[in-house]
Amino acid sequence: MSYNTYGHLFRVTTWGESHGAGLGCVVDGCPPGIKFRVSDIQADLDRRKPGQSRHTTQRKEDDAVQVLSGVMPGEDDTDLLTTTGTPISMAIWNTDQRSKDYSEIKDRYRPGHADYTYDVKYGIRDYRGGGRSSARETAARVAAGALARRILPGLTVRGALVQIGEKTIDRSRWDWDEIGRNPFFCPDAEAAKEWEDYLDQIRKSQDSVGAVIEVIAEGVPAGIGAPVYAKLDQDICSALMSINAVKGVEIGNGFEAARITGTQNADEMRMGSDGNVEFLSNNAGGILGGIATGQPVVARFAIKPTSSILTPVKSVTAKGEEVDVRTKGRHDPCVGIRAVPIGEAMLACVIADHYLLHRGQIGRT
Repeated sequence: MSYNTYGHLFRVTTWGESHGAGLGCVVDGCPPGIKFRVSDIQADLDRRKPGQSRHTTQRKEDDAVQVLSGVMPGEDDTDLLTTTGTPISMAIWNTDQRSKDYSEIKDRYRPGHADYTYDVKYGIRDYRGGGRSSARETAARVAAGALARRILPGLTVRGALVQIGEKTIDRSRWDWDEIGRNPFFCPDAEAAKEWEDYLDQIRKSQDSVGAVIEVIAEGVPAGIGAPVYAKLDQDICSALMSINAVKGVEIGNGFEAARITGTQNADEMRMGSDGNVEFLSNNAGGILGGIATGQPVVARFAIKPTSSILTPVKSVTAKGEEVDVRTKGRHDPCVGIRAVPIGEAMLACVIADHYLLHRGQIGRT
């Protein structure tokens, strides 16, 4: 299997399967001299890991990360690691696989999953939780993203769940601090309370539901990015679209731009008191012509409903038999909840990558 690497200069290769021994990543192109602690990486992984509330899969994984290469420990503080410029390998070992949960669908294609397409392409598939196509692969992305956040000084990347099914937040109540106080990464306290009952009903009906996540990067310097074939927004869309279950991505006001006028959509400009250009709005999501404007970079992505559900659905077997499939196991009623730190990680990786590209081409930041 090829195409397990993304990035231009800050290149990340992920490896491993849902029910294999473990998974991880190799980060190549990280500059030397970046200082971090394993606890910095672990903090982001802890936000993504399963089993943290009744609204996510109850698979119990510590997702404890090990940094295997590419760093030197400090002389006085051995927990403080410094990157050496060589490939950084990180591993996360699986400890709570229950492959027997998938024995009944060994020869059956689950609708909505990659079972059929993997079988058609490779002639073999890992039915144990989906193998490489499982959302568990994203733990490695989060580890890489935690490192990427430290490449660009002053960069802040945050994400929030802004919609579950047809239930959306009230943006007038947006509070970043609220995200850490509820299990949904939701910035609207009242919406979070409503979602509790809503997801309980979804689970009881043996069904699932989709979601929309918004990720915002602040501290992105104007000028990074590239025109035509390596646009910053192009690479952001590609990175977010590569996340399991993502079916749509938009930058700034996105599809809303198709139904408003040019006057409404234009981000007008004035000179600020500091002598720099100021934008009066940010419909472009911080990117024009594939290059950052210096405003916050804003992206949203849509997650489809979890395909693994207990309600029987029509399918076929590898031998062409028509069957009904009911997927047992431990699954998220809304996989979008744990996608928030994954989206943050992918956005951080793209921005770090383009920052290094810009520095290499222009010679300044």
